[in-house]
Amino acid sequence: MFVHNIQGHIMKKTLSIIPIIAGITAPVFLSGNVTAQNNTRTLATAVLADSRLDTVQARALRLLTGFSAGTSYGEVWIRDFNTFINGSLQVLPHDQVKEMLLLFFRMQGADGNIPDGVIPREKANVGYQYRYSDLAPQWAAHKNTVETDQESSLIQAVRKYIAVTGDEAFLFLAINDKTILQRMEASMAYLLKERWSEKYGLIKGATTIDWGDVQPETGWGVAINEKTKWAVDIYDNAMFVIAIQDFLAIKPKDYQAQRDWHKIATDIRKNVRKHLWDNRAQKYIPHLYLNGSPFSPSFNEKEILYTGGTACAILAGFHTSKEIAAINRQMIQAAAKEKFATIGITVYPPYPAKEFPNMHPYVYQNAGDWTWFGGRMIQALIINGFIQEAIAELKPMTDRVIAQNGFFEWYDVQTGTPKGSGNFRGEAGVLSDAITLLKKWAINQQ
Repeated sequence: MFVHNIQGHIMKKTLSIIPIIAGITAPVFLSGNVTAQNNTRTLATAVLADSRLDTVQARALRLLTGFSAGTSYGEVWIRDFNTFINGSLQVLPHDQVKEMLLLFFRMQGADGNIPDGVIPREKANVGYQYRYSDLAPQWAAHKNTVETDQESSLIQAVRKYIAVTGDEAFLFLAINDKTILQRMEASMAYLLKERWSEKYGLIKGATTIDWGDVQPETGWGVAINEKTKWAVDIYDNAMFVIAIQDFLAIKPKDYQAQRDWHKIATDIRKNVRKHLWDNRAQKYIPHLYLNGSPFSPSFNEKEILYTGGTACAILAGFHTSKEIAAINRQMIQAAAKEKFATIGITVYPPYPAKEFPNMHPYVYQNAGDWTWFGGRMIQALIINGFIQEAIAELKPMTDRVIAQNGFFEWYDVQTGTPKGSGNFRGEAGVLSDAITLLKKWAINQQ
């Protein structure tokens, strides 16, 4: 069993937050009794002495010299790149990383939308509806239109780039007479125009599993079609709020924004609490449907725990420490029900095949185990002071990397078998960032 039963957390005293890597912060003790401080130092010493963390991080950084998602993908996906750009900036020339960010802006749609993936033009031979731009003639782009996270992912990646490089001039580079700042705003305006639910005051997208990119019905599930059921969920809205926060953090003080983005983020936060958060169950309602549900009336979707979107909600600052503790307990309990699961299990229980014929139970995003999101929950735990929990819940993930001698897209929770793409950079990136956070915390306790 890859799950540890953790009781409480050690960060019960006053905390001060200091930034350590782009968009991420780590806790530092300011006060506490002597016994607690001694225990903390002992834990910190153990973290710094853990050579397995060094092994995993070194292996991750060796992998992050490329930009494609993994061996099974020719594309560079912005939702993936956003999660490993910190590592890329450690091992690649900054100009090379900068050019990849600029490529997504060069492929931006006239309405402000950001593509999902980019690929060399000669390799654009999969079933996507490709688009092209004279600004990048050697490239093709495509967009999985069921998602609503590409715009948010690019803005988050830009903040990470600037935080590491200090290259604020990047924001004023012009592409077809529009600066990067203006293009970032245009991408957010696209979401408010094309992906906005007036009923709930929240971002919407197609019905998928949590953060996934596949619709329930059989067929080409990544594109909006006549079967699409529009819905509101936590992942899209948490990602958008993080993006707004990042935009406001890097926006020059004298830049006149087109909208009051602070108010928009505040309103989304309020509406998330009002409509999506089930306070009694201490979990998120999976979907609020706008044009009917794709599932049968007898199916109780509210019983399903969404882990990835919830982790992003914690990173967006939506939750109190008490709520984070309750959320984490539920994730541990869900993982404990499957022999080889970690808190990276996407959802639990899985959607039955009858309800989600395009993705059967325990396959891919339907209760597969994805460190790509489990690692973000580890980051959220560290940021919010749940250090002991983070260490315990990170261990099965790093042990798995060492045992399998690499990084994989997802894992079968019933057999432990790695699945999907090998050399999966998203897993490498989130683990490297989590280890960096943990080491920074440990150093600050010495």
